[in-house]
Amino acid sequence: MTAPIFVALDTTDLAKAEAWAKAVAPHLAGVKVGLEFFYALGTSGAQRVAAHTPLFLDLKLHDIPNTVAGGLRAVLSHLQPRYTNVHAGGGPAMVAAAAEAVATASPATRLLAVTVLTSLDDNDLAAVGQQGPAAEQVLRLARMAEANGAHGVVCSPTEVAMLRQEMGRDFDLVVPGIRPTGADTQDQKRVMTPADALTAGATALVIGRPITGASDPAEAARAIAASL
Repeated sequence: MTAPIFVALDTTDLAKAEAWAKAVAPHLAGVKVGLEFFYALGTSGAQRVAAHTPLFLDLKLHDIPNTVAGGLRAVLSHLQPRYTNVHAGGGPAMVAAAAEAVATASPATRLLAVTVLTSLDDNDLAAVGQQGPAAEQVLRLARMAEANGAHGVVCSPTEVAMLRQEMGRDFDLVVPGIRPTGADTQDQKRVMTPADALTAGATALVIGRPITGASDPAEAARAIAASL
């Protein structure tokens, strides 16, 4: 049984990304490709890694509703990822348009709404004029996203237990900011270990550099899976 972890492939090197995808596929749920990968390698690159393991297409779209819906329809005509996402901050109409586009173009894909990035804390929210604390903003956005058709949210580990209690068991909580014990937190501010995040109620976790930066990514993936 594979662990519910998606490995972030933060690279523009397709050969390296494919090697990582092959290495982790026996142990973990899939891989995540984001803006760095997608801007460099596009849908064809994403198709290459998706041939080895399920895909989380992490584009974090945020624009007017018609533009977001059109973008999703375009990309989902080539890819059918397990997850894709938009920024909840785009508002109810944008999330609803995204949900309709996903339901039409790729019904098996789960739409996530990004709440508050794990690189932000309460001071950062205040600096951009958003009402904090972060946990309250996350819950507001999660409720809005669910009401407008999203299947779940991307949130930090520190909000998982609260969201699981408030949003119920069927709402997906996909969680970056995961660092195995002893790993460098780097640019993440709201972090947790994999076991603690799953115990709190996370549906799936995103882990990048602790696996892809390891000398043996397959062994790192296997060890993290075993720890769960």
